[in-house]
Amino acid sequence: MHPAVAVGLVFGGCCSNVVFLELLAREFPGCGNIVTFSQFLFIAVEGFIFEADFGRKRPAIPIRNYFIMVAMFFTVSVVNNYALNLNIAMPLHMIFRSGSLIASMALGIIILKKRYSVSKYTSIALVSLGIFTCTFMSAKQVVRTGKGPQEFPLPGIAALTFALLMSARMGIFQETLYQKYGKHSKEALFYNHALPLPGFLLLAPNIYQHAVLFNQSELFQVPVIGLTLPIMWFYLLMNVITQYVCIRGVFILTTECTSLTVTLVVTLRKFVSLIFSILYFQNPFTGWHWLGTAFVFVGTLMYTEVWNSLLKKRRRHKEHGP
Repeated sequence: MHPAVAVGLVFGGCCSNVVFLELLAREFPGCGNIVTFSQFLFIAVEGFIFEADFGRKRPAIPIRNYFIMVAMFFTVSVVNNYALNLNIAMPLHMIFRSGSLIASMALGIIILKKRYSVSKYTSIALVSLGIFTCTFMSAKQVVRTGKGPQEFPLPGIAALTFALLMSARMGIFQETLYQKYGKHSKEALFYNHALPLPGFLLLAPNIYQHAVLFNQSELFQVPVIGLTLPIMWFYLLMNVITQYVCIRGVFILTTECTSLTVTLVVTLRKFVSLIFSILYFQNPFTGWHWLGTAFVFVGTLMYTEVWNSLLKKRRRHKEHGP
């Protein structure tokens, strides 16, 4: 599949996914576990049927590598969530995670011995600066409450730094796997969602509790098909479908592009979601937001070398004449 199609899946799926996630969280803020479980279960079942052929198809990539990948992903998720218990405010949490591009590039240089052009370094710096600016300005209104002076959250920052580097390392690990064993995005998608499923047993009481709450929500008639069901289940279904589209695009990208490019696309998707959230909830969009947006836009154009492509086309056009 062409990378452009995968990028379209990421942006279309993920940005629409945010809408349904917001609708779910607005009614039940603690519904994260049932949402995550539903997403993983849907992708795992779909993969078991269509990719693993009901378990009859052997994985092209040794399954031990998927266990390593899942362990990395689980570690990143746990550490990121645990950091909030270490005196880390949510704004700082968000800002730290906007540094994923820099981390991915740094580890690519250290581990894969990669070297990039000056324009690539500049573009990544601009995108990171733009996202940092927008995130910081959006987070300024969020004030951490508490009595007494706050200590410098060194353990929390250490945890976030570890999670950031581990996440970048996971991307590089995926890239090296695909270089060694070939492109198997659907297989990777299946195993990365099927293997963690037993872990949700630890969250079963919370998942069941929210399933009961969802059943008690108002009824909603689904357009076109006319099916009537509790509206929260409809939101969850749409969230799961859009998440599948999004994550499918991400896994296709991991097989077609470098880990740095994948990180750029995912980071830009988060940026678009942030801007959408600002506009949707009519939050202030200040001059700083415009500046951050400009940084992201220019940095993205530099990274994709759009300017160079346009200049080359113009030169060819001049050489060959009208």
